[in-house]
Amino acid sequence: MVLTDRLRPRVYTARYPNWMVGRPLLYMSSALASLGDAMFGYGQGIIAAVQVQPSFIHRMFGKTVTMAQIQAGSTGVDPWEQAITVSCLNITAFFASFLAAYICDVMGRRMSVRLGAIMYFIAALIQIFAPNLGALIAGRSIQGIGVGILSMTVPILQCEIAPGHARGLFVCIEYICLNLGYAVSAWVGYGFFFAMPSEISWRGPYVVQAALAAVLVAWTFVLPETPRWLVANGFQQEGLSTLADLHGGGDTTHPNIVATYAEIVAAVEFERKMGQASWRQVLCQYTSRSIVGITCQMFAQLNGINAILYFLPSNLTRAGFSTSRSLLYAGACALIYCSGTIPAMFLIDKWGRRTILLIGSVALAASLSIVGGLQYHADSLPEGLARIPTADGLFFGVCLYLFFFGATWGPGPWLLGAEIFPLRARAKGMSLSTGTNWLFNFVIAFITPPLFDVMKAGYYFLLVGFCLVSFLVVWFAYPETAHKTLEELGEVFGDQVMEGEKVAQLEVEKVAQRAKKVVAASGLTARGDDSEVTLRISEDVVAVGIGSDNDLPATKEVA
Repeated sequence: MVLTDRLRPRVYTARYPNWMVGRPLLYMSSALASLGDAMFGYGQGIIAAVQVQPSFIHRMFGKTVTMAQIQAGSTGVDPWEQAITVSCLNITAFFASFLAAYICDVMGRRMSVRLGAIMYFIAALIQIFAPNLGALIAGRSIQGIGVGILSMTVPILQCEIAPGHARGLFVCIEYICLNLGYAVSAWVGYGFFFAMPSEISWRGPYVVQAALAAVLVAWTFVLPETPRWLVANGFQQEGLSTLADLHGGGDTTHPNIVATYAEIVAAVEFERKMGQASWRQVLCQYTSRSIVGITCQMFAQLNGINAILYFLPSNLTRAGFSTSRSLLYAGACALIYCSGTIPAMFLIDKWGRRTILLIGSVALAASLSIVGGLQYHADSLPEGLARIPTADGLFFGVCLYLFFFGATWGPGPWLLGAEIFPLRARAKGMSLSTGTNWLFNFVIAFITPPLFDVMKAGYYFLLVGFCLVSFLVVWFAYPETAHKTLEELGEVFGDQVMEGEKVAQLEVEKVAQRAKKVVAASGLTARGDDSEVTLRISEDVVAVGIGSDNDLPATKEVA
């Protein structure tokens, strides 16, 4: 407790010029925070691109190979060494995602993003100057810590700064940024490829990664802290001012700002009375929600996305394309992947999460069947031009797969993890869901090289099987969560709700209703100081007094 008190910020100052407040600040904060996700996508693409670089293979694995050997898939690199090189990032991200739940609650969302970006920057420098495989693995492991922190913090930050009616949109924006990061890395890798045989062909992309990390570190000194964290940690006036800067053009007396602030205060009071849910309560009291939160991220990985992305240029080369053509087509695939997220932005609320995931499971199984069948046929053909028509068809199948994943199983699990858990269990629930993602991300990254080596095209059909299993799990275990309130979700999932939680939630709703009456009434004024905010109307007084209690738990998205 003493340590957390020392780490907790004691001063917060952040006011912005008039030209910056409102939508410019809101959108810049969302986009720049999502740069953290973009850097993870960038890291995915870079490790995929450098694996087909002769100079990289020579430096890291001690194998002198030609482009013809790379195209034939006969580099002599141990598949287990390749697996460790790719997957080491994921296992450190797994542990860091749980640590981040405490960092972002104690030190704030902004500081958590800054720490993640610093880790990214240090990791990029190590990889730029890596003299051997050990240094590269060390750099990627440190990068995994940054990835884990950012992947846990950024979704919470997005939900807490987003307008109440647009949280799904902001999560989709976050996922688009992740995909754009992958797309940028694919084209950067393609551009630096032509610097061969110089080692800048694979070191250059890490220079770009360091630059992106430096931008994010710098931006965290401008990025506002979330109003909910500020209010929950004793910065009441600063929370009101930040809320106004993000959503009210800097006007702290705007009726909508006053009403939203009252709801945040009520949510903080709810958490103060109920306390944070324990891990046991998350798993036992909210069992159905935990099953959905865990399995949605598990199948997001088992459905094969990182088996495709981490090794995309290698897979296209194996199909029959030249190395340069494989890198070019990997860039084209990345753009298709990004475009898939666009329909998700408009349909995931309209059609519902469950329908989107069911469609995705079927579409992914069909796409992977095309890829696996064509790869099996390509393996039976002699190397050279005879494989190109089959390789073109395989490229089409990969594009189909990436489009449908980007539209369904890409953003869907992240949105579910952020919305299905009740307020008091949201931090741990999100950690559980995010940790599952990184655990199975590690599993897929680790087993893919040796399984490809043993099963060849048959590995794609193993992934098809997981897609079909995911369809059955969603069909039988996932309720529809779109357009449901917190209380309705309790009924939908059929989990137990403590009596005290019901009472506290009713008090939250009463405060919210009173705030709406304040907004509708005439003569509204707002006054804020360091210890209280009092909302007054002519004959009725709605007062919410908050002391400077720094021990209040941090609040998540207001239900």
